[in-house]
Amino acid sequence: MTDQEILALIDKAVDQFDGNLDELESAVGMLMLGRHYGWRVILLIHSPNTIREYLKILGLKNLREVLPEVGVLAHRSTAWRLVDGTKNFWKVVRGQLSGIRSPRVDR
Repeated sequence: MTDQEILALIDKAVDQFDGNLDELESAVGMLMLGRHYGWRVILLIHSPNTIREYLKILGLKNLREVLPEVGVLAHRSTAWRLVDGTKNFWKVVRGQLSGIRSPRVDR
């Protein structure tokens, strides 16, 4: 999705939003960070329930339709470095492996 299309999506979500602005802000922030980190890193940061809530706010069905799978900054994510190249990604996302989810990034 192009930057213009993402901005249009955000504008539409803002125009149609009804609720607490902090939730809208978080959903938009997730989308903007996802442009750089990719949807796989986003799934390692947030719980499935949070992702569903943000998708609803943004009017999306899934992150794959708007974000790259692995963004140019994914290598900075601590959680991504732990699962990259392994078969454990979906186990971590589902909560079957603990201690890996992390919002931490390094330079």
